[in-house]
Amino acid sequence: MAKITFIGAGSTVFVKNVLGDVMSTPALQGFELALFDIDMDRLNDSERLLNSIKETLGSTCQIKAYTDRKEALRGAKYVINAIQVGGYDPCTITDFEVPKKYGLRQTIADSLGIGGIFRNLRTIPVMLDFAKDIQEVCPDAWFLNYTNPMAVLTNVMNTVGGVKTVGLCHSVQHCVSELFRTLEMDPTGVESKIAGINHMAWLLEVKKDGVDLYPEIKRRAAEKQKEKHHDMVRFELMLRFGYYVTESSEHNAEYHPYFIKRNYPELIERYNIPLDEYLRRCVNQINGWKEMREKLFASESIGHSRSKEYASYIMEAMETNQPFKIGGNVMNTGLITNLPKEACVEVPCLVDASGVTPTYVGDLPPQLAALNRTNINTQLLTVEAAVTGKKEHIYHAAMLDPHTSAELSIDDIVALCDDLIEAHGSWLPEFK
Repeated sequence: MAKITFIGAGSTVFVKNVLGDVMSTPALQGFELALFDIDMDRLNDSERLLNSIKETLGSTCQIKAYTDRKEALRGAKYVINAIQVGGYDPCTITDFEVPKKYGLRQTIADSLGIGGIFRNLRTIPVMLDFAKDIQEVCPDAWFLNYTNPMAVLTNVMNTVGGVKTVGLCHSVQHCVSELFRTLEMDPTGVESKIAGINHMAWLLEVKKDGVDLYPEIKRRAAEKQKEKHHDMVRFELMLRFGYYVTESSEHNAEYHPYFIKRNYPELIERYNIPLDEYLRRCVNQINGWKEMREKLFASESIGHSRSKEYASYIMEAMETNQPFKIGGNVMNTGLITNLPKEACVEVPCLVDASGVTPTYVGDLPPQLAALNRTNINTQLLTVEAAVTGKKEHIYHAAMLDPHTSAELSIDDIVALCDDLIEAHGSWLPEFK
């Protein structure tokens, strides 16, 4: 029996969406859905939930929870990854609270910035352990990565781990619809082209019936900026640099040096920036899960309608050879010609029985490539730190980070990194 393995299966709501999608897809019936997580209670919740959905849908998939990761992976055709190393408490709290002592504030801290660097450093060793198991027990498997920091982890799994990996993020899927909803425009029939890096990919083209919609988008955006709204950072970037960026304003506020500044505290209010936002989300998710769990398991039968998550559509395309287009994170094999070849980029990809085939983009507009490179610099130095085990590259990654370097001196950046290494303790490998 062919196998789909889900690592991080304690993410019960996400498991419900992705594997519920699998059980809703005719071409994916008969697979074993192998669940693995280090939290037994959450793992059991996911197994119970999926069995209820299976019964409701009449699916022929077989659901099995594993306590041995290698056995969960053995013979898998597809591996879905949704782990979080260190969780909210202690690691996410540490990523926020230690930098605050230096006056460095963050919004999300899960992709770039000082928080993103340290999330990478504690996650990469775990991911490379996955890669060793995959090489041994399912070397031909496709690894579908949903875990942040997306660009670095997808890069490491491909280049160091030697695993066929594509990174999947929601930001490309929702970019146009969110923009048009905010501007009260109709997205029906709109054609778009998006490319760049994860969380900083660019809406390069947006047309309807061959007509460029950017002039109207920018006109409405300029009007919208006169009032408070949730997307002020992205609109400011678009009006200054010419193009709309895929990921949210709270993320992009900390990817650039312009918005969160100690010497200009009025910018927080002006751009409606939610400092410490991810801490609040984590607490709300933890509390919300308790309530949702009670509601889910109070029902005798749990149904599911296929979501828009890419995973099931990718597997369906590979199984049926019916092509499907995604926005995927892949290595830059000459795809975006003015970004480094060592980078992981986010580009349109075609999926069919031959796998994931990325499309050629060419040069990005020079100002957009320049903005991407500021983030890529930190990403690549973080990979270097993780692979070599050299502490100096952690400092380099932080010194090159746009937000961190705009706020702190070199001495403070080094001291902050040392404090974070100490605070994270055994969650990090040893650095020399």
